[in-house]
Parts: sequence; structure tokens; C-alpha cells
Amino acid sequence: MSDKKPVIVGMSGGVDSAVVAALLTEEGYNVIGVTLVLWKDEAEDEKRWQDRSCCKVGLARHVAKQLDIPHHTIDAQKAFKSEIIDDFCDTYLLGQTPNPCVRCNELIKFGGLLNIAREMGGDLATGHYARIKRGETGYTLQAGIDEKKDQSYFLYRLSQEQLAATLFPLGNMNKEYVYKKACSLGLPYEDILESQEICFVNQKNYQTFLEENRPEAVSPGAIVMASGEVVGAHKGVAFHTVGQRRGLDIALGERVYVTRINAVKNEVTVGYADSLLQRELAADKVVWGGEGVPNVPIRVQAKIRYRSFPKEATLFEADENALRLLFDEPERGISPGQSVVLYQGDSVIGGGIIRLWS
Repeated sequence: MSDKKPVIVGMSGGVDSAVVAALLTEEGYNVIGVTLVLWKDEAEDEKRWQDRSCCKVGLARHVAKQLDIPHHTIDAQKAFKSEIIDDFCDTYLLGQTPNPCVRCNELIKFGGLLNIAREMGGDLATGHYARIKRGETGYTLQAGIDEKKDQSYFLYRLSQEQLAATLFPLGNMNKEYVYKKACSLGLPYEDILESQEICFVNQKNYQTFLEENRPEAVSPGAIVMASGEVVGAHKGVAFHTVGQRRGLDIALGERVYVTRINAVKNEVTVGYADSLLQRELAADKVVWGGEGVPNVPIRVQAKIRYRSFPKEATLFEADENALRLLFDEPERGISPGQSVVLYQGDSVIGGGIIRLWS
């Protein structure tokens, strides 16, 4: 292409986005680096590159200087606080487990950066390991070819408009190649750790963060068995997640796990390992891919968490806002508030937020 449009590259300060900026620059694009300042600590230029936060401004600026491309920082802290952090805390207070990275991609990173790209008459590129396929009826998100790094799970909520204006240059690459490219750029890639999943809970656990930001989360109540027998006490339902074993302080002669959380009753239910197994799942706030709402029943592969392989299932109910599916084999620890993402092969056909149990 000889008339390439400007491309806004979301530069987190990590290896992946740095390599994306380099590759597009080499291909002749008019690359402009942009870093969103999302959290109060991220604007510190002296911040250690080894920090596991998402957006390291100092390193992003350093890379842009090496590549001789413009670099801008955008203060998105207010939007990040209201859309991501407040939702994160409030979801835990409801007894559910949030997925802030999914929400941040949809509303902040792609939402905010794409607006900037539009203003400049260009497209958006990021360092995510995913692919986009254009079909007759729309755009389909696909898994990256590097199975260990695939990030399509975190991106399933991107709209057709967002997919149409986005480039994922690393989708057809593996991490090994990206590291080699980073080395050729002189980046200290061996010292830059992968971004953790909750960037703003940087130097503490989520329980401490939650208590600092929502003191009302401290609300002691009962820990019970499914039979209703009281077997312990909890500090607050917000400090527990489905599947949790540690920190329950319960001695029943056999390991027990959190199986359900009822914020209305301020009650945490525990049970033995087999109590975590479920075959059926319901979700709402659904986003469908380019093919739209599928005709059911259909066979799918479903992921209920990022670090898991898609499992075989049958999607037997589907409409614009909700879905229900049945796994071939029981799944362990299905958590309300988390995302379920549906695949057919490499293609993401849709996904939604797992609902509370009926």
C-alpha cells in the first residue's frame, strides 16, 4: 500500500506494543504512539520497567523515541475509575467475581483509543495476540496462532465498529519471534514482566485493595454448608470467590471450597470438591460476532476463564441478550460475574457475563 492511513498504536510500555509500533513503522505506516494513563501511579516516569502494571509511560516514551515516532499520553484516569475500578469493587460487593480486563478493553482502551484514531482519520493497532477476519456479514474475532498467548478471551466484547478499525499485527506471530524483534530494537525485554491481569491491584492483593476502596465490604456473616449448617464466619462476602479454598479457617477433616456466595443473605456456602462441578451455564449481557445470533442448538467450545482450554458444549438457547449452554463434561468453579466466551474452531462467535445461579 502506498497510501497507508495514520495508525494509532496503543503503547503500554510492554514488549508486544513496542514491536507492533516497530513493525508498522517498517511497513511505511504513519505511526503515532499513544499511552493511556489509567491509574494514578502510572504517570511516574521513574517507575521501574519491571513493574507488572499495564501501562508504563516511561518505557513507552523511550520506545517511541528509539523508533522516531510521535508519542502522546492521554489522561484516562477519571473514566478508568468510574467504569473499571468502581465496577470492580461493586461487583465483588454483589458476591460476584469481576473481569476488569474484559471491561477495560471494551470501554477504555479500544473505546478511547479508537476515538483518537477517528479524529486523526486513521486506524488503531495494539499488541494483542488475536486476529480479525472479514466476512460477508461482518467481522469475526479469531484466536491468535500462539495458543499460549492468545488473548481473544479478553477481546470478545469488541463491537463490529471496533473490529473494523483495528489491526492486530501479532495475531499471526508467536512470542518467540516477538522477543527476537524486541532484542533487535535494543529493548530490555528480559526485564519487562508480563502485565498482570489486574493492573491497578499492583502491589497488593485484591482483598486489601477492596477494603481500602470500599470499607463497607467488611460485613461479617456466616459460612454454611449447602444443608444450612453453620461451619464458620467470614469477614464479608466480597472477600471470597467461587472455588476458593485458602483463608476459610474451617476444619472439617476434608478440604472445602467456596461453592456459592449470597450477598443478599450475607452468606458464603462451602462444600467439597465435587460441589464445584456444574454442566449448565447461563449468561447475559451477550455480545455476538459478525454472524449474529446463531440458530440453536449448535456445538461450541466454551471458555469460562482465560487460563483454560475451550471445552466442548452445546449452546441450546440464544437471543440478543442471553444464552444458555450445556457442557459435555462438568466444569469446575463456574463463577458469576466472569465471562464465558464461545468458539467454533478459531473463531469467537460470542460471549457474555455468567449469571447468578437460579
